Amino acid sequence: MNWHLLSISEVAECLKTSPNGLDSKIAQQLLIEIGHNKIIDTRKKSALKMFLSQFADLMVLILIIAAIISGLVGDVVDTIVIVLIVFVNSIIGFIQEYRAEKTMEALKTMSATSARIIRNSKVEDINAIELVPGDVVMLEAGNVIPADIRFIEAYQIRVDESSLTGESVNIEKSIDKLPHGEYVLGDRVNMGFKGTFITNGRAIGYVVSTGMNTELGRIAKMIQTDEVQTPLQKRLTVFGRKLTSIILLICAIVFFLGWWRGEDVLEVLLTSISLAVAAIPEALPALITIVLAIGAKRLVLNNALVRNLPAVETLGSVTYICSDKTGTLTLNQMTVQEVIVFSNVNNTPLLGENSHLLTAIALNNDVVKTENGAFMGDSTEIALAQYALSLHKDRFELEQLYPRIAEIPFDSTRKCMTTIHQTDRGQFAITKGAVDVLLNKLSPVFHKHIPEYESVLNEMANKGYRILGYAMKPLSSEQSIYSSSNVECDLQLIGLVGLMDPARKEAKQAVLECKKANIIPVMITGDHPLTAAAIAKELGILSSDSDKVLTGSELSLLSDRQFNEIVQYVKVYARVNPEQKLKIVKTLQSRNQIVAMTGDGVNDAPALKNADIGIAMGKNGTEVAKEASNMILMDDNFASIVVAVKHGRIVFDNILKFVKYIMTGNTGEILVILMAPLFNLPIPLLAIHILWINLVTDGLPGLALAFEPAEVDVMKRAPRKVDASIFSGGVAVHILWVGILTGLVTLLAQTWALNNGNPHWQTIAFTVLCFSQLGHVLAIRSDLYSVFKIGFFTNKPMLLAVALMVILQLAIIYMPFFNRVFKTNPLSFSDLAISILFSTIVFVSVELEKFIRLNRTQRALKMNK
Repeated sequence: MNWHLLSISEVAECLKTSPNGLDSKIAQQLLIEIGHNKIIDTRKKSALKMFLSQFADLMVLILIIAAIISGLVGDVVDTIVIVLIVFVNSIIGFIQEYRAEKTMEALKTMSATSARIIRNSKVEDINAIELVPGDVVMLEAGNVIPADIRFIEAYQIRVDESSLTGESVNIEKSIDKLPHGEYVLGDRVNMGFKGTFITNGRAIGYVVSTGMNTELGRIAKMIQTDEVQTPLQKRLTVFGRKLTSIILLICAIVFFLGWWRGEDVLEVLLTSISLAVAAIPEALPALITIVLAIGAKRLVLNNALVRNLPAVETLGSVTYICSDKTGTLTLNQMTVQEVIVFSNVNNTPLLGENSHLLTAIALNNDVVKTENGAFMGDSTEIALAQYALSLHKDRFELEQLYPRIAEIPFDSTRKCMTTIHQTDRGQFAITKGAVDVLLNKLSPVFHKHIPEYESVLNEMANKGYRILGYAMKPLSSEQSIYSSSNVECDLQLIGLVGLMDPARKEAKQAVLECKKANIIPVMITGDHPLTAAAIAKELGILSSDSDKVLTGSELSLLSDRQFNEIVQYVKVYARVNPEQKLKIVKTLQSRNQIVAMTGDGVNDAPALKNADIGIAMGKNGTEVAKEASNMILMDDNFASIVVAVKHGRIVFDNILKFVKYIMTGNTGEILVILMAPLFNLPIPLLAIHILWINLVTDGLPGLALAFEPAEVDVMKRAPRKVDASIFSGGVAVHILWVGILTGLVTLLAQTWALNNGNPHWQTIAFTVLCFSQLGHVLAIRSDLYSVFKIGFFTNKPMLLAVALMVILQLAIIYMPFFNRVFKTNPLSFSDLAISILFSTIVFVSVELEKFIRLNRTQRALKMNK
């Protein structure tokens, strides 16, 4: 129901109520029919259910199967380690989901707990959850509005609706019905909304909606959706399915071939199980979690607090950043940008030549000073007072000379404010307000100048300024009754002031970096389209003729198909509502875009929760917005988002290197076990060897990859496509050929040892495989550049990890205790040297591949030039 378009009598008729309130019996019946006035979480899950749901992930199931297999083989230690990995990952997932549930709890805290109403013609206080449509609510400054209401009486009432609409300016409310048309929430000036705050005045209103039918309730419904999976989670899910299929297929082939050759069935089964253990990357989930946590820690140092670990990687895949304007792209500080003084001003009783406008700016102002001397009040008035003070016009000093003897406060109908001052030469009035209103109040003497005024006004409006006009009028010394009708007439316009919340200096560079990285920045604001467009042009968000500005009203007239066709061209959205913000996110996602959305208000929560990564403001954000987000921007600065994106790309690059490292090693292990019987060789690895490699040799150096610095082109390439496999971009090819090479080198070393009658052939094969992987991890630190060029000391944790692994491997070879545990034998110096020599083949081969690829890339760049 469009209550704002109805008159008070029509509203009362629809609700079957009156200013005397509802009858108590009717109210009780309505409460039974409609339900309580509260926000309901329809998707709330118990903590146990949330915890158990963590075990439904395919990669987790693979690890559980690995634990069972290890237990069947008799390796209890392996089973315990894998179970611990699964348990740790499940706890992390549970914590993340439990945090998401807090969004609804934060939303509920916005609701008023009590309400003063009129029922049966009597005033009474009731619990706010018992309100029903038709109740008459009494409100005053300091109250939280307990339900959606239609004002029927309003006395200088102002409401802070910033949490719901994103508008920072308090809204002056009225009781008049609005002309027919489309109105966003911030423009429905005869309505009050549940959860918003009365800052001034008092009012009475009819309750029109309660509970989940309120605007706050509608936002709650939009929040109650399934969690959006991050690109990494999607890729790991696909990876898990493919890995499971490959493991089962290979195990089945090995078992069938062994059985077909007439080998012992139990022996063949144990071989197949060993193969499965070799194929499963036990450390992958845990180490990816650790890599993400390290990335999250780095982001904290750059003013970005990550609440959901996978969001770190999501940042690196972002293709669109939909950013709020106020406070993120701008300073959230109204500033005087331009002042126009009209020369055709008659003599006034004010002192000081050519200072009429400055004096008027200082005097027609309601700011107050705090104990530390700072201005406090409306943001626009603070900006005006600061500007006047900067030019040596202090309001408080001027009021000593020209004391205020009366005032006519601002209201939304007149759209102006007047102060009356006394001087030794008489009284004078200063009127400040909307310029179009002031032009209608000018003395006939000045009508001939109106075209000039309008020309200047249009020029300033095109710059996106919020424009205020100042007019003056001398009054009779005997005048003692001051009303808008006898004071705000026959005025003379003395000047115009253009204000704007200026763009952050660093935001322009950040927008440029986004474009270089093939990320599209989009502004979404509740501000006027001209103001939004001016800021967007200054920042470079609007930079071509094809870039469009779309208002919420225009968006509401578009069908889903029409909007889908133009969404890629829209760079600025002005005056949009919560549903439209959500629509923008979902439309972009339907076009396979990864969307980051910033916001600070309750109205932003649905879009924040449904975006691929929701970014809440840490300074000015509401608790609801923070709880709905994946990341909190502690300095509310757009530039920090771009820095976070860079770190996200670094994290994803390092995860890819990590996956390449682990899967290459696992491929080598599989091929060693698979091909050894085909070459009539004994299986060179035991299950304990495989687990050591998978958990320790893979783990520590793999973890050190998380500390790799950024590749030189990290912010010059396009984001990774949302549907791109984790194995795309040459990753699968690398894993395959390096895995085959690793397996062949290991088998070659084993064959050499057996042919030379070396009884320690298994220790040699085990050592060659371990050292080959250590050489591989050093070589893949960069995709293009040699490790000698990037420098060994650019990643000191890697040096420490490799050194530690060498020491541990030598301990396994030479210490008697480890000889018994790992079934190894001490090697002679020559055997160890030959093992190391075999191991360098993988390192040299990968370095040679990068050298060839770099030359090809450089030649291609030269040809393109």
